[in-house]
Amino acid sequence: MSDPRFPSIIAEPDLRDSLWDLRTPAPRACPPLEQQPNAESHEGAVQLSGVVSALSYALDITEGQPEGHAARTCMIGMRIAETLGLDDDMKSALFYALQLKDLGCSSNAAKVASLFGADDHAIKRDFKTTDWPRTTSTLAYILRNISPQSPLTHKIGRFIAIGVSGQKGAREMVRIRCERGAEIARIFGLPDATAEAIRGLDEHWNGKGHPSGLAGEAIPLLARIACLSQTVEVFVASAGLDSAMEMAQRRSGRWFDPELVRILLSLRHDRNLWEKYSSEKAYRQVMQYEPPDRMIIADDARLDRVALGFAQVVDAKSPWTAKHSEVVTWLAVGAATALGQDDAELRRLHRAGLLHDIGKLGVSSAILDKPGKLTDDERLAIQQHPAYTQHILERIQGFEKITAIAAAHHERLDGKGYHRGITAKHLSKSMRCLVVADICEALSAQRPYRDTMPMAQVLSIMEKEVGSGLCPEAFRALKFFLDATGFRANGEESASVAA
Repeated sequence: MSDPRFPSIIAEPDLRDSLWDLRTPAPRACPPLEQQPNAESHEGAVQLSGVVSALSYALDITEGQPEGHAARTCMIGMRIAETLGLDDDMKSALFYALQLKDLGCSSNAAKVASLFGADDHAIKRDFKTTDWPRTTSTLAYILRNISPQSPLTHKIGRFIAIGVSGQKGAREMVRIRCERGAEIARIFGLPDATAEAIRGLDEHWNGKGHPSGLAGEAIPLLARIACLSQTVEVFVASAGLDSAMEMAQRRSGRWFDPELVRILLSLRHDRNLWEKYSSEKAYRQVMQYEPPDRMIIADDARLDRVALGFAQVVDAKSPWTAKHSEVVTWLAVGAATALGQDDAELRRLHRAGLLHDIGKLGVSSAILDKPGKLTDDERLAIQQHPAYTQHILERIQGFEKITAIAAAHHERLDGKGYHRGITAKHLSKSMRCLVVADICEALSAQRPYRDTMPMAQVLSIMEKEVGSGLCPEAFRALKFFLDATGFRANGEESASVAA
């Protein structure tokens, strides 16, 4: 890991070997993120499409779309691909591109919220129905979304700032989003065709799209299918099938490949497609569209890569949380190792740590990055994120134990935590280790409302909650791990945190 606050244990064999179970003298090795436990998890291998379709719901809420948007987009795109006669390799690459098309969506969320002074979810939702780059549509979009509750003078200032940013600024935000999405797709081990489809998602047939201004057949075919499919899905969901088809015809030759629009129109009366589209459990229905001969089974190594990739999506949501999920995971697994947890449980904790904040994708960046005091409503909105985490992860078959750990990262021994308010008897060792790790990282990192804290101050604050809110054993294990590894707060020179 590149975070300057801690070293890589892989490079320190003596340090690695010095970690032992706090209750017995038997030495134990702590696996850093680059080297997960060797033992296979008890969850076993699962179909990657099931994991991806469930996690795509997190991307839907980040884009301000109804749950199942990506899965329904995939249904439309795969029917177009089938009619077009694509081979199984191309269909497999498209299948994952359509569900993961918004992997980079969080990378511009903070910028969008800051520029418009509004909820990034609402801004992004409106973005997908606006006919870019037509001047009248663009101006109407900006005026609708600038600081809805602010006085006129404030709105004028933001309007000028957006105008100065102009096309160059818009192109840059799309570039960051698309390139980041393609990069994460490669982390998952998906083919280049999938990554390039994600990168070219917002290119338009007439060359006036983003980020590269590609035109016609210079745009990858899978990207052309994805652009049409996602826009049609948004219009079907918001205005109905007839309106979506009319929109596609109007934009044919401008936004969309005319041949793909012709194929789409031929599917207008495909009863089987639109019945599946209307299913309440689109994330299960969409799995039927994966080419059977190209089905990908996710072993432990691939599941770890998927968890790491989504951790990066989560942490990109705010400029204040870079590496948060990875550092929390490193600390939690370190503390749990010191407590003698077995490799199977460490692997579950590793994935739970990486995914614990996935629910934050459903919280507005305007709230997450607010420099001042939160209102009661804003605080309640933030406290909903563990519930969102549970809602997303519980859709994944075999992730039941991982879900329980991840969703408990703000619980307390005395039942005064959130979102379930469960008490000590329901909190496993892994949950307790994740709780103390999350608090430790949050306090030691800079936030919009305060500067970093020295590690001694972090531990002093935490110690006041030991026994009532925090588990004494987990806290002791965390302190031991911090001292053994020399972890420190950002900007802190001394590596020692021993009590």
